[in-house]
Amino acid sequence: MRMMKKLCVVMLLSGLALAQSNAPSSSPSNSNVSDDLKQLREAIAQQQKQITDQQKLLTQQQQQLETLQSALEAKTTAHVENAALTTTAPGVAPAQADTQKAKESPLSFRIGGADFTPGGFVDFETVFRTTNTGGGITTPFGAIPFNNTIQGHLTEVRLTGQYSRANLKISTNYGENKITGYVEGDFNGNDAANVFVSSNPHTARLRLYWMDLKRGKWEFLGGQTWGMQTPNRVGLSPNPAEVFATLGEDAQTHVGLPYTRAAEFRAIYHVNDNFQWGVALQNADQFVGAGEVIFPFAFNAALGPQFDAANQTTVPNAFPDLHTKFAWDKDVDGKHMHFEGGGIVTTAKITNVPIGGTTFAHHTAIGATGHAAFNFEVAKGFRVLANGMWGTGNGRYLIGLGPQAVAVPIATSPGQFDLDVSMIHSGAMIVGSEIQHGKSLFGFYYGGMYFQRNAFEDTTSPVAATLGLPCNGGLTPVLHKPCIGFGGINSPNSANRAIQEGTIDWTQTMWKNPQHGAVLLVTQTSYVTRSPWFVAAGAPKNAHLVMGYVSLKYVLP
Repeated sequence: MRMMKKLCVVMLLSGLALAQSNAPSSSPSNSNVSDDLKQLREAIAQQQKQITDQQKLLTQQQQQLETLQSALEAKTTAHVENAALTTTAPGVAPAQADTQKAKESPLSFRIGGADFTPGGFVDFETVFRTTNTGGGITTPFGAIPFNNTIQGHLTEVRLTGQYSRANLKISTNYGENKITGYVEGDFNGNDAANVFVSSNPHTARLRLYWMDLKRGKWEFLGGQTWGMQTPNRVGLSPNPAEVFATLGEDAQTHVGLPYTRAAEFRAIYHVNDNFQWGVALQNADQFVGAGEVIFPFAFNAALGPQFDAANQTTVPNAFPDLHTKFAWDKDVDGKHMHFEGGGIVTTAKITNVPIGGTTFAHHTAIGATGHAAFNFEVAKGFRVLANGMWGTGNGRYLIGLGPQAVAVPIATSPGQFDLDVSMIHSGAMIVGSEIQHGKSLFGFYYGGMYFQRNAFEDTTSPVAATLGLPCNGGLTPVLHKPCIGFGGINSPNSANRAIQEGTIDWTQTMWKNPQHGAVLLVTQTSYVTRSPWFVAAGAPKNAHLVMGYVSLKYVLP
């Protein structure tokens, strides 16, 4: 356009010069020359205005052309990316809605109509304990050594990255169905005995894997999940971020927190936005713990394979554990409130041939447990919480620190015996608070677990009667045979009466970016005690432990 402008000016000036050179020799009047120059200036100004207007018009047209081209390219790309959706069976969500759906994470990607969102964290952890528990990063609360043992006078320090975790969430829609799949794992599996010698090849383990389907007010879940006995922070959600666990770093759950990550089928009805009610079938396991229960002498061989002493996966059971739970949630002035309650029915079933009999006898006991929990945000950034559980046959849900049942010998006639099953009463609770202040998050918790004694004389034992104390306690000497069951006289110190833990957690966000993740400093300081039912003369009544965790953690966005 500038070239055209210059060319026009040159042509006009050339024409003027040519006219002057061809003019008559007689000089024109001053007025005629002045008029001609004025007209020439006006012509040049008008032509300049036209050139400017044409340049603006061309610029606008160029911008419109670029806009149309970008829109066409975007439409073509969307069509290509969603071609599969436009040709699938009816019920698949519209292509346009899928295209406009916001990404859950900057790492999310799409395959077909499903969104894949990876997550997890890289963890460098340091653990210190004032006694040598013989465990790794998961604290074995039921085996804290006493101070009259060598292990009770040794400390332990461990540096490891095995608590690092990876997960993948898959979500999609099919008609009115909202489908979510989730899988999560870490490296805290059953390590080889020489794992710390050279290469530290920690074993990967699968923590969670489930599929959840929501349709209208109904929700169904199947897979390995946090059980309903574990308190929620929100609703009855299986998402790990909405299940209550303390803020600390110990790979073991806090003392007082009932939990399982077991195979489960769950059905939930969402009554409204605030109230949910669900039922579940959970994998059962007849659990007695390692060295915690003593069986009747005459039936010991038959009973061993029928109970899980943390050493077998093939024990029998009558039917899956039955569980029900409701949850109520409400936000008031931007502060969240959650309350829940529920119950569990569990069973223990054994079979034996009675002493003096010839046919098999079957015995079944049913245990029932109730539990409740709440967490209330009483002020912005300040939350209080508590949970409690009490019942029979729930020992394996209390971090496996107590047995579920014992086998009781029953005399049917002189020299002839049968069996019965007796459930053990046990309970747990946690109280605590959490405080968020800027980039600092603090947690304060106290939890405890209690397992009631269930001991009796072994009337099937050939050992002669001796003078001693009643198996279930008391001061009156009686003639009795050896005590069996759980927690009786001369029972092992692994038969715990109570275990308690107090904890202070501090998590500091060092750096955070929604596109690149976060770097956290996580610390935990805990004091733990355990008290067995029987303590030999001169032996300490309790075992004590102080432990500290420090972790530098990078969390994926």
